Amino acid sequence: MFNFPVTLTHAEAAELAPRLKQLVRAEASAIVVDASALQVFDSSALALLLAARREALAEGKGFAVQNLPARLHQLAALYGVSALIPA
Repeated sequence: MFNFPVTLTHAEAAELAPRLKQLVRAEASAIVVDASALQVFDSSALALLLAARREALAEGKGFAVQNLPARLHQLAALYGVSALIPA
């Protein structure tokens, strides 16, 4: 499981992306992202989730997000990608 931090904006996403990618490669069958701590974010959080999903699917692994904040879900819907972020 990968836990998102409290703040995930462009600056933090650049640091987290390599760690999340490494986790995707290391996990055996499925990647689960826990977003329960996430309070301050921008579209970079959404981009990071979509990149992790893409990487997991390319590796033949499952991908899920737990505790997605309502505001981030609304942002995903606004961009038309909410179906790509499985809860």
